Amino acid sequence: MRAVRIARLLIANRGEIARRVIRTAQRMGIETVAVYSDADANAQHVREATTSFALGGNASADTYLRIDKIIAAAKATGADAVHPGYGFLSENANFAQAVIDAGLTWVGPPPQAIRTLGSKSSAKELALARGVPCLPGYQGEDQSDTRFEMEAQRIGFPLMVKAAAGGGGRGMRLVTQAPQLAPALQSARSEAESAFGSGELLLERGLLAPRHVEVQVFADAQGHCIHLGERDCSVQRRHQKIIEETPSPAVDAALRERMGRCAVELAQAAGYVGAGTVEFLVDAHPHPNALPVGEGAIPFFLMEMNTRLQVEHPVTEAVTGLDLVEWQLRVAQGEPLPLSQAEVSFNGHAIEVRLCAEDEHFTPHSGAVMHFLPPPLGEGGGGGTRFDHAVFEGLQVSPHYDSMLGKLIVHAPTRGEAIARLASALDRTEILGLPTNRRFLAACLRHPEFQAGDALIPFLDRHAPALREALALEEQNIAVECGLAALWSQGNSLRPLACTFPRPVRLRHRDHILSPQVREQADGSLEVIQDGQVARAARRR
Repeated sequence: MRAVRIARLLIANRGEIARRVIRTAQRMGIETVAVYSDADANAQHVREATTSFALGGNASADTYLRIDKIIAAAKATGADAVHPGYGFLSENANFAQAVIDAGLTWVGPPPQAIRTLGSKSSAKELALARGVPCLPGYQGEDQSDTRFEMEAQRIGFPLMVKAAAGGGGRGMRLVTQAPQLAPALQSARSEAESAFGSGELLLERGLLAPRHVEVQVFADAQGHCIHLGERDCSVQRRHQKIIEETPSPAVDAALRERMGRCAVELAQAAGYVGAGTVEFLVDAHPHPNALPVGEGAIPFFLMEMNTRLQVEHPVTEAVTGLDLVEWQLRVAQGEPLPLSQAEVSFNGHAIEVRLCAEDEHFTPHSGAVMHFLPPPLGEGGGGGTRFDHAVFEGLQVSPHYDSMLGKLIVHAPTRGEAIARLASALDRTEILGLPTNRRFLAACLRHPEFQAGDALIPFLDRHAPALREALALEEQNIAVECGLAALWSQGNSLRPLACTFPRPVRLRHRDHILSPQVREQADGSLEVIQDGQVARAARRR
């Protein structure tokens, strides 16, 4: 690979990742180009870039997924390189090739590596050839239901039906009994065709309660490849991560070395260059037909490789002190990796949560941000707080894109300190105008099972209902206090309450009518009785 000098970088993305790339590029003296849809015309990444280019339209299919529009934007603005961010076209080999064919520098892996590793089937075949542990499964050309039924009997239940070109949980179905297979194949195939343009499926032995642990790898064009440790991403809703941390509470130095070696082996076998992530399932209870790993060793199995920068890359940056976007840009310019494997060191513990515009049932919402106040950021007490976001008061959260508003990251000397500081940071984050998962994330962090380091992939399947119930009760109590405070603020002295008997008050919260009983006390406060529980609400004077 010949050495190049990136002078003007187009970021083919939006939101917080576009801002993230702009920040590093500008620090390196590289001019930046933002592209934007009509919905993003007032977005922060548009204002922060050196220049910007309107793609026209709103939907992803008309804007950030249009290869021709992105290439035209690069040519029109004089960009000489393209960074894809994550999502959208970041793992599209045709886009990577189009960038290269246009004479631009592609900040990512070679198109052929994207094709090889972008398919779960071909990635698994390559992994098996290199001795990377894989779960028993089927990833053949015969995609008939009859063949899948035969292979399912060979593999055994439970098993997973997966989209070969998939990601983000789409085209994935758990099958625990034979009668479930045919409908699972039909629905997974339909979803995969809609999401990825390919209905190709594979089967894989299912693990009911594993961990999701991924390894960050980095390779240069000179043939060097290293890993930067692991991230535990086991807390997920609908197969999508919401909490990520490093190091994993279940990975020791020996397991880290084994997983890192396998991740590097897979990347090198595919001719990889740049940042990538190899994802594994870690299981403390191996199946009888799993690959042998040695007596006393914890088994792990390849899931897939993501051929891009991950959403959760900041936790790796926190514990290594490295800027992974800077590494991406330097490798794209033809420079060798700045560190060897032996020179990589890890310090402390980092945790990230994904703050999303969604309700307690994980349903995305759109609307305007009426008020926004981030928590205190920066270093403090041996730990740092970082908030990668694109939020501002007046922001219109569009239904056209992902619901994630940003990522809140804390780095501290110990895991316990990181959990406490991140939960506190969530408590101190204020976003009003539409629902968010802020309180839900804090409740997850404070759950005893998570704090003990025992959270597995089914964590939310088991605990989300109880968490929702507790949060709903807390919100209801706050709603009663706020309702009574609103009455006081309107000049209603509630003097008729000055008696020895409780008096009912009716308040509306969401779609429910709350009927607390209140009794005024001699000191001017109110005794509030709600669902049999007694509390005192201070009276405003």
